[in-house]
Amino acid sequence: MRKVIETQDITKEFPMAEETVQALRGVSVTVESGEFCSIIGPSGSGKSTLMDILGCLSRPTSGKYFLDGQDVSKLPDKKLAEVRNQKIGFVFQAYHLLARATALKNVELPLIYAGVGRGERRRRAQEALERVGLGDRMGHRSNQLSGGQKQRVAIARALVTNPSLILADEPTGNLDSKSGEEILEILENLHKQGNTLILVTHDPKVAHLTNRIIRIFDGLIDSDSRKE
Repeated sequence: MRKVIETQDITKEFPMAEETVQALRGVSVTVESGEFCSIIGPSGSGKSTLMDILGCLSRPTSGKYFLDGQDVSKLPDKKLAEVRNQKIGFVFQAYHLLARATALKNVELPLIYAGVGRGERRRRAQEALERVGLGDRMGHRSNQLSGGQKQRVAIARALVTNPSLILADEPTGNLDSKSGEEILEILENLHKQGNTLILVTHDPKVAHLTNRIIRIFDGLIDSDSRKE
């Protein structure tokens, strides 16, 4: 299988007043194409720091990070942003949608940044919204949608660039239980279609829906288990 992610002994340090905090203390992990993984850990464990590095939102202090075989750990800001926009689709707990823009326009945004022509990006955005069951809500502004519908728009936006990796950070955290179950079912279906997903969560029930659970504690991988 193709390695989508490979980290080699990555660390992350943050200067705090008179001391340095080690958020990650030597994390090595590989995620192959088509895997559905969860990263779980308590607050302060380092899971959010690891997600930021995997999502090319931050760089490790030391160690190497290969995304699709490319070492991105030392890339300059502009190049790192290009890789992030091309290779990674994000789903955030707070949705991060433009309130007055339609669902369709929100999903088109990554394609606008990528320079895709109007007709092509409209076609791809419509297709992505249909995949998450929002074909009848394309013209609705995001402030007219429920929380579950907003998260579906966010998933469609993550899908629209055909990324190598989908990163979902607490995707059910702001939702009621029914909407949360529907979002997890969509993510599971994306996995069945061959997408590579990493879900960051503090909830063991959510983590156990994935095929692999990576537990982070005190900046280290505490355990890494796969379903049989």
